[in-house]
Amino acid sequence: MSRGFESHTLRFLPVRTRVSQTSRTGARGRKTVARHGRLRSPHPFASLMKMLGIVAAVVLVSGLGVSAYAYYDLTTSFASEAVELEGQGSVPPDIGAIEGGVNLLLVGTDECEPEYAYLFGDRCTGPDAEGQLNDVNMLLHISDNPRRVTVISFPRDLMVSIPSCTREDGSETGGSSYEQINSAWNYGGLNCVVKTVSQLSGMNIPFAAKVSFGNVIDITDAIGGVDVCIGNGGMRDRYTGIDWAAGPRNVQGVEALQFLRTRYGLENGSDLARISNQQQYMSSLARKLVSEEVLTNPSTLLRLATTVVDNVTPSQSLTNPVTMVQIARAVQGVPFEEMVFVRYPVFDDPSNPNRVVPDEAAAEQLWAALEANQPLQLTSDPNLSGGVITADPAPTDAPAEGEPTEPTEPVEPTEGAAPVEPSPTETAAVLPDSIQGQTAAQETCSAGNLSG
Repeated sequence: MSRGFESHTLRFLPVRTRVSQTSRTGARGRKTVARHGRLRSPHPFASLMKMLGIVAAVVLVSGLGVSAYAYYDLTTSFASEAVELEGQGSVPPDIGAIEGGVNLLLVGTDECEPEYAYLFGDRCTGPDAEGQLNDVNMLLHISDNPRRVTVISFPRDLMVSIPSCTREDGSETGGSSYEQINSAWNYGGLNCVVKTVSQLSGMNIPFAAKVSFGNVIDITDAIGGVDVCIGNGGMRDRYTGIDWAAGPRNVQGVEALQFLRTRYGLENGSDLARISNQQQYMSSLARKLVSEEVLTNPSTLLRLATTVVDNVTPSQSLTNPVTMVQIARAVQGVPFEEMVFVRYPVFDDPSNPNRVVPDEAAAEQLWAALEANQPLQLTSDPNLSGGVITADPAPTDAPAEGEPTEPTEPVEPTEGAAPVEPSPTETAAVLPDSIQGQTAAQETCSAGNLSG
């Protein structure tokens, strides 16, 4: 086992040769985004369930941390009034945040699950019934102090080089120099997906977890749904069964799946626009998970923790509960402005309009900023993504003229948590506008489309 799996301190690997069309397309300027993979769906729910791993992986980003923290919080509360017995041994010290940074790959797979077969259309029959695709690939990066959180989503249509891998039965696969990233699972399961993303990013990834589709309804219901916003007059998508009016909407269960799966209900209708719309969901989910509605409700926490744990297949490096608590402690207190969701930058594949290829020059700027632990400054306009539009900020009640304002009390740091102390001399890394994204602090609405 490599040293990267033994140490929690991040190491950036030497970047290998990557698939790129930068030299062929980089000088062409902004291009209209292709509508990748607009294939006829044989059944509305088959199309809907195709990307259900999106929800599971999204929940995993924050859900694992919340679940671990729930475990920690409940056990420490239980011990707070404990009685010390004469002659008892010493009690282990409080668990602090993990040292160094963390890279954790979150993989959502498209597979047949008999329990949910009635929703899949023909997904559980035919020659593809036994196959699996890693349709969702999200790299969660937690920096060293000062702590920041970045989630990088890799489009499923991204063409990459897949390295040689070892399957569970011990057989070797030769890899591929030019393959769609969502086929990496077939070359060697979770380990091969990790190797593929590590090769693409140049980052050591010591932690990983896989989730399938079936837990989505239970997880969204466990937290009482997620609040999203529908813009542009409404959203209609005949493939996912959406016909929603404009305005705020709490999505739970099947509706959450519909929201995260929709493409044709969005202005642009592309897979890339869908990622932008999913980032709206992730941002709202992050705010929901740290709200009093969740964190101060023991029954909700236990329900969420149980649901997540029952539906996650972790790497061996994640099976230690202490490690999970340490990771959760590392993100505790990170402000929403420092939680950034970005889409890996791409160009259209000139040989296939339904595929995309890496924009290596833009990606290198992102990886360099993460390695240097710089704050990320997004320059992309969400309104140009085709997936979301910016929401009008909620009005705030300003104090009347001459009315004294109450002094703000200092916030006491949580014992054991890593302090968030940004340096006053930090320089933000200005990312190119080809890197679409938003922070958890930003509120956006779906760029709805009524002709989908």
